[in-house]
Amino acid sequence: MPDRVILNADEMRRALARMAHEIVEQNGGVDALVLVGLCTRGAPLAHRMQRAIATFERAEVPCGQLDITLYRDDLFSGRPLELHQTSLPIDITATNVVLVDDVLYTGRTIRAALDAVMDFGRPRSIEVAVLVDRGHRELPIRADFVGKNVPTSSDEDVEVRVAEIDGRDEVVIRRRSEGS
Repeated sequence: MPDRVILNADEMRRALARMAHEIVEQNGGVDALVLVGLCTRGAPLAHRMQRAIATFERAEVPCGQLDITLYRDDLFSGRPLELHQTSLPIDITATNVVLVDDVLYTGRTIRAALDAVMDFGRPRSIEVAVLVDRGHRELPIRADFVGKNVPTSSDEDVEVRVAEIDGRDEVVIRRRSEGS
């Protein structure tokens, strides 16, 4: 079964711009706001939202990236895990942190991100922005800002492709093959 495109490049751009507006509105402006993209694909999405906010607010919002690999609950599962750099542009204590990720599924990545963020300071608040929320939570975690809700079955994968990493922008649903 071929990949089914659920967001093309223009739809992704519009969803990220809408989410950027919602983040600013929900936070009453950009004071003390920090965007933190989760490695790997959340980081470029966070930077895109940062640029959108700079365009319509004429203000620079700090934006960084967070590697949650060492905070994962499957760290010792035996599968190879790739480490990335964590780079937070400012002290996040007393800020409003928005964690940005590509897909929200079980909630385990966000749980790990919450643990990681707390090791860097004590934010005033932490919110979650995701491009795609596909349901199927295992933990009581929800997104505050969602680009698109996509009901999926457990035998499907949602793959976000970003130009910065994959050479093109799109979100696809792919049916898992037997044994994967």
